[in-house]
Amino acid sequence: MTLNSVNPNTVFANNEMSLHDIEIYGFDYDYTLAFYSRHLHTLIFNIARDILIQEHRYPEGLREYEYIPNFVVRGLHYDVQKALLMKIDAFHYIQLGTVYRGLHPVPDKEVIAMYDGCHVPLENMSDFYGKSSHGHTMKQFMDIFSLPEMNLLCCVNDYFMKHNIDYEPVHLYKDVKAAIGDVHVKGIMYRAVEADMENYISYGEQTHAVLNKLYEDGKKMFLITNSPFDFVDRGMIYIVGKDWRDLFDIVIVQADKPGFFNDRRKPFRRVTDKGVLHWDRIHKLEKGKIYKQGNLYEFLRLTGWRGSKVLYFGDHIYSDLADLTLKHGWRTGAIIPELRKEIKIMNTEQYVHLMTWLQGLTGLIEHMQVGGDPASQAVVQEWIKEREAMRSQTKDIFNSQFGSLFRTYHNPTYFSRRLSRFADIYMASLSCLLNYDFQHTFFPRRTPLQHESPFWPEQTSAGALKIWVLDMADLDFNHSLHI
Repeated sequence: MTLNSVNPNTVFANNEMSLHDIEIYGFDYDYTLAFYSRHLHTLIFNIARDILIQEHRYPEGLREYEYIPNFVVRGLHYDVQKALLMKIDAFHYIQLGTVYRGLHPVPDKEVIAMYDGCHVPLENMSDFYGKSSHGHTMKQFMDIFSLPEMNLLCCVNDYFMKHNIDYEPVHLYKDVKAAIGDVHVKGIMYRAVEADMENYISYGEQTHAVLNKLYEDGKKMFLITNSPFDFVDRGMIYIVGKDWRDLFDIVIVQADKPGFFNDRRKPFRRVTDKGVLHWDRIHKLEKGKIYKQGNLYEFLRLTGWRGSKVLYFGDHIYSDLADLTLKHGWRTGAIIPELRKEIKIMNTEQYVHLMTWLQGLTGLIEHMQVGGDPASQAVVQEWIKEREAMRSQTKDIFNSQFGSLFRTYHNPTYFSRRLSRFADIYMASLSCLLNYDFQHTFFPRRTPLQHESPFWPEQTSAGALKIWVLDMADLDFNHSLHI
């Protein structure tokens, strides 16, 4: 790893936070304590596709479609009424070149015509939890389990267009959503994973080591998951061992997040190892016992675990983290497995060269865009074309259809902006915590606001290139600049 490389095992901070202040650690289960292989996405796709055919009477020809592993990325928006999948930035602008109908890109001119530009009004965006409801026409796919759903939507749309079948996009979206939901709700996915742990669960994330480190340091720990107990129990036995429950002070399953964080009406219910439900009123949450449903307000009343001494980890920015940080003052940690792949790409010589020259070229254009003779302006126009080509190149390095999870060209993605708002810290996996002492304070890097740029010359293309650009002004612009 070179001097300027980013370590993929780093814990990144959006907000200053000291582990010294954290007494209680909470966890989601799926994609937080347990990580899954791509085989699971293929399984979900295949089962949901077959449900569409068998139960919703979709064409048999859909069986020709298979899951495409690297087609989509998390955080994309889907226009339910237009049947378009796209990437939107933090300012609600569509990134042209990332709008797909089925498996094929939509030309930029067509996109601009459909949306009267590239901006999506706030009232059309997804609701607070990324859902398409109450008049919102956009659905945002935020969790990792949504990758098969996006794939299936694209494949069915592709089939209908290819065969000139007239269809209602809203019905298609609801049917695919229902089919994907059935894979989870009917327990089909749970039974498949339990039957073949080695194929579906990735055991390399050192979850056991993290939990042991916390336990030995005397930290309180709890688990709140939407998954059923039998599924969690078998997975945790596989990952951690038979004594996994000894590490946790409270275990809550089938919590129905995000409703768990807002609905005060659902009481906790005790459930045995065999799945037998008790009818007694819960007066305290006890170690060694399993609880289902419930709500956060009752959880806070029974435990007294309030405020910034609690740190909760999850992979879903909305369902796991948003309410906790906005309403209850808990500290939050986002698990973003995609970080490892993106950082690996960022550390390559190709990416570093592209970004360095892209920043330099942007600075040149900024300073030379107005004035000068016709020959000079012709060179500037060539630079603008080159910049556009390089922006597409940097997108394609991450994903040829949709680019990086975190960037739409130079702007943060809508996903990235939400991540920075709802997560105090974020990391590729819980194993990253093993690199830090429990007295460690995470400091966010002070990056410049736009009006602060004169004081941060190394951070801005214009500042870094100011002297160089002024020297360039004296050159003969009858030839193009090559570096």
